[in-house]
Amino acid sequence: MPLLFSLVGPRKRLSVRSCVRRRRALSFACWPGGIKRSFLRWVLFFLVAFYGACTLVLLSVRFFSPPSTSVQLQRQLEALFTSSPYTEQYTFVPLRRIDTRLIHAVVAAEDARFFQHHGIDWVELQKVLEASWHQGRFVRGGSTITQQLVKNLLLTTYGSILRKALEFTVAPLAELLLSKERILELYLNVVEWGPGVFGAEAATQYHYGISARRLSRGQAARLAACLPAPRTRVPQRMNHLSAEILDRMQSMGW
Repeated sequence: MPLLFSLVGPRKRLSVRSCVRRRRALSFACWPGGIKRSFLRWVLFFLVAFYGACTLVLLSVRFFSPPSTSVQLQRQLEALFTSSPYTEQYTFVPLRRIDTRLIHAVVAAEDARFFQHHGIDWVELQKVLEASWHQGRFVRGGSTITQQLVKNLLLTTYGSILRKALEFTVAPLAELLLSKERILELYLNVVEWGPGVFGAEAATQYHYGISARRLSRGQAARLAACLPAPRTRVPQRMNHLSAEILDRMQSMGW
C-alpha cells in the first residue's frame, strides 16, 4: 500500500501544479514581460494597419466608385467553399440616377436621424441599450447607415463583438472623410439586396425589371423593408413593413 501511494500521490501533486501553471499562463497579468511587450506591439501594429487601410479606402471611395467590397468578397468565398452556384449583380450608379423615393424610404427605414448624427446615433443607441436591459438579452438595431456602409465596404456580415467595435470606431472616420451625400450614394450602391444582388440599380432590375430611377413610392418602401434581411426577404411579401415605412416617410415630410 505505501508503495502504491508513493507511485500515485506524487503524480496527483504534479498534476495540480501543472494545472496552476497552465492557468497562470493563460492570465495576461502573469505573462513574462517580454511576451507582454511583443503581444502589445502586435496589437498596436494591427490597429495602426487596420485604421490606416480604412483611411486609404475611404479616401479612395470619396472620388472613385469601389470595384468591389468586403461583403462581396465574403459571398464569393462562401460560394467557393460550399460549392454553391453564385452569380453577382453589381452596377454602381450616381445618386441622381436613384429615385428620391427610394432614398427617402431607406433613410426612413434604416436611419431616420441620418442627417443629424456624425456616424453614431447616440439617441437610438440608448433606446437599444434600455430595451436590452429590460428584456435581459441583446436587442439588435441602432446601427446607422454610416455603420452599415463600413460593414459592407470594409468588414463582413459575421456578427461579433470585435466587428461591432471596429464598425463603431470607423463610422466617425467615414463621416469625417465623406459627405452625407457620398455616404448615401455609396451605401445605396453597395448594400446587399438579395442573393448576389448589390446596390439599388441591380436590386430594381432583379426584383422589378426596371431602372432605379423609375420606382414608385410603394416599390421603394418594399425594397427598403428588405434591407434588414436582404437574402431572405422579397419585396412582394413586405406588405406590413412597407406600410410602416410609408407612414414614417409621410411623418418626415416625404
